[in-house]
Amino acid sequence: MASGSAQTGSKQVPSSDIASNHADPAPGSTEPPPLANAAFAHRAAPLAPLLGASAIDLLLALALLAGLSVLGTLGWGFAQGLRGLDGAQAAPGLTATMLIALSATAISALAVYYFRRNANAVERAASWRALWRPSSWGWIAIAPIVLVTCSTLIIAAAQAQGLDVTPTNQILGPAIRAQPALWLTFAVLIAPAYEELLFRRVLFGRLWAAGRPWLGLVLSSVAFALVHEPPGLGAGRGAGVLVLWTVYTLMGAVFAWIYRRSGSLWVPYLAHAGNNLLATLPLLAAG
Repeated sequence: MASGSAQTGSKQVPSSDIASNHADPAPGSTEPPPLANAAFAHRAAPLAPLLGASAIDLLLALALLAGLSVLGTLGWGFAQGLRGLDGAQAAPGLTATMLIALSATAISALAVYYFRRNANAVERAASWRALWRPSSWGWIAIAPIVLVTCSTLIIAAAQAQGLDVTPTNQILGPAIRAQPALWLTFAVLIAPAYEELLFRRVLFGRLWAAGRPWLGLVLSSVAFALVHEPPGLGAGRGAGVLVLWTVYTLMGAVFAWIYRRSGSLWVPYLAHAGNNLLATLPLLAAG
């Protein structure tokens, strides 16, 4: 995990992966420490170009995701056609579909990170040092437990009201049980990495670096929720989708918060990995 520089208009603003919550910024940085106070508020970047840059980040990621997903599906069909299969036989199954989707998402996130907010060596080193503070490991340990507990309580309350709150990732249960090592690797190690790069590093980080961290927290967390449960495309139905969006928005907000508090993207990545592990274990045990 790393940090980098945000572009607001034509000006580059270094990011906020600082080694300490109360330390001076990294050498060469004009960025405040992660816990910037109100005295810095007057330096916030103009909102319109900042929102425009954030919109470009998200739209670029979504366009790449859609295009790569289509190409992956076509490539799969072509490969099956070469094997002499056709029709339903050539269509990708659940595992192939999810692998195509995960690969497309990973490539999209890496491309947006690299071309829009990639890291320099100073920021990467500061992020790595910040990981080893005791407080960072406290966030890593506590955040998954809090998130899983809150999510379980929210979903249970919604189910008690008769709402359908089936998360889309629940359909992966049979595939996870059939190939646990493969899916644990993707769910626990790989997916959190590219999601943190896109949602926290790029989307939240751009607004944080521009002096608008709370706006960044809200917008990046809502985007995080909508990508996990796309409107009309997820497994949830009716008002239950709103509950799922609430759960994912809470997750995104917590990951953004601990990123800002710790000054290291490694911290939300590891917390995210822990959350996914706790969420995946019941799927392995079910059935």
